[in-house]
Amino acid sequence: MVQDLLKRRIKPFFRPPSLLLRQLGSVLLMAWLNGWREFPRWLLRDALPSIPVANGARGMGCIGYPGHPVWEVTAGCNLGCIHCHAASGKPDPHELSTEEGKRLIEQIAKIDAFRTPIYTGGEPLVRPDIFALLRHSQEIGFANIIATNGILIDDSMALKLKEHGVVCNAISLDAADPEIHNRVRNSPRAFDLAMRGIEATKKAGLFLQINTTAMEYNMHALDALIDFVDRQGAGIMLMYQLVAVGRGEKIKNATLKKAANRDLSHLIAAKQKRTKTIIEPVAGPQYWPYLLEKDGRPGKIMHWLAKQVFHGCAAGRGFVYIKANGDVWPCPFVEVKAGNVRENSFREIYEESPVFLNLRNREKTLKGICGECEYRTICGGCRGRAFAYSGDYLAEDPRCFVRESRKGEI
Repeated sequence: MVQDLLKRRIKPFFRPPSLLLRQLGSVLLMAWLNGWREFPRWLLRDALPSIPVANGARGMGCIGYPGHPVWEVTAGCNLGCIHCHAASGKPDPHELSTEEGKRLIEQIAKIDAFRTPIYTGGEPLVRPDIFALLRHSQEIGFANIIATNGILIDDSMALKLKEHGVVCNAISLDAADPEIHNRVRNSPRAFDLAMRGIEATKKAGLFLQINTTAMEYNMHALDALIDFVDRQGAGIMLMYQLVAVGRGEKIKNATLKKAANRDLSHLIAAKQKRTKTIIEPVAGPQYWPYLLEKDGRPGKIMHWLAKQVFHGCAAGRGFVYIKANGDVWPCPFVEVKAGNVRENSFREIYEESPVFLNLRNREKTLKGICGECEYRTICGGCRGRAFAYSGDYLAEDPRCFVRESRKGEI
């Protein structure tokens, strides 16, 4: 009975119709700014399958669709990647139990904006009760997404995920060169097993998303990787930037500097022209001002249009990250506890926490050059990078290149 009541709370993707219009507007503006030649083919191949993945979208932004609750179901993992925001790789002894996890899913369902919870880690598939949690989420009416390293996904696992309401596997891949990927992932078999997972995902008819982390170690390999991902038929490629948190703090010298951030934006825009895969930046929201300014400063009408469909950094503004122990953060890179679901309801934390309220009011709360910038809404700077370098999640983004690019300084 409870599940029946909850299921009616999960609205379909076409209610309200403005959700579809925003998704379409986001893609159309991105396509026009980039001269996206493959847009017609994308419409035929990926437009409909991508709708459940972007269910509840408010606009294209740092990770594409702001209605985006992510639960780190376990800190445990079967890899030891050099850049992971989760430092230990071992399960947290205080992780939410199965029943606590089910209650969390039910609480997430009470917020209308959320349609697609993302289950991540660590590696979510090493959690023993993951399928019980996915089944509960499915029965409530959610379309589930798994963010995974792909190591454990074979044909039978992919089918089992599909049977448990998973509509998308987001598989990590950091280079098309096995040697580079394996070095980043600290495993000699990581690439081959990830490719097995990619093939199994496609065979099962699940939507394929590729997650990549850009850093100095693989920057030279990203051009070829984008082509490789496109050939694999991925609908979305999330291009993360390394943020120096968790295990990544030990390799913070590999984070992209201002010039490299600009170069990555240039690469994404250039490659988007001829790939069917949508490439979206994460921890690099300067991409959206870059698109608007690459052919000159935008006029008032273009700026207004961009504000309607580009969202920039989504930390705390639709994006929410639940740690394995129930702590609630605005983003995996903004290590600021807004509450814990064992102590307060998820709705209370998400809707009333000063941390989330500050991030949603960034027109007034951001500091430094981010607070002064006309792109506060479209970009807003990476809040995770601001926190990693200053300890203040409202500080300016130290890797913003927009002003320097205008002056020709980088």
